[in-house]
Amino acid sequence: MCIRNGIIDIGENRVQEAVKKFNAIEPELAYTKRMIGHLQTNKINKALRIFDTIDSVDSLRIAKQLVKKLKHTKKPLFVLLEINTSGDKTKFGFDPNNDQDLLESIALDKIIVGGLMTLGPASQEKESTSKAFARLRKIKENINRQVVRNKKLTVLSMGMSNDFELGIYEGSTMVRLGTALFGPR
Repeated sequence: MCIRNGIIDIGENRVQEAVKKFNAIEPELAYTKRMIGHLQTNKINKALRIFDTIDSVDSLRIAKQLVKKLKHTKKPLFVLLEINTSGDKTKFGFDPNNDQDLLESIALDKIIVGGLMTLGPASQEKESTSKAFARLRKIKENINRQVVRNKKLTVLSMGMSNDFELGIYEGSTMVRLGTALFGPR
């Protein structure tokens, strides 16, 4: 239904649930299957079979594992790097103060890093969320000053159903609206 109405990027948090959900979609419909949740190393092979993109690469270690698994494929994988801009201990993501790991990930073969992703803080306070999103935008700008033209980041994925307006205000080019569109799990 949403694909027929123009929403062609479909995200899923969990590898196990993705198979069931994607199999229920009519096969003639064209859409992009996006992994948006934490990717565990033991789920990489399965994720690569299911998803078209991984929007939640949260460490250099995971980026290198993806490259290792992709070494025999011709087609590169589009990814987003997840940055923990809120500093929440319960969230995954690259350290926002470590440009080196981000730059190393961007330089890897077999993956195309299109941009950055973050989640708002667990507190959901407007000011804290806005700061976390602004920080991601600044990280993107800083990284883009350090990479060559064909490696420039263009995507900023920030904002979900409860805070997407703040994400858009801070420059988000991709929001995740699962609950707003489909209701709670």
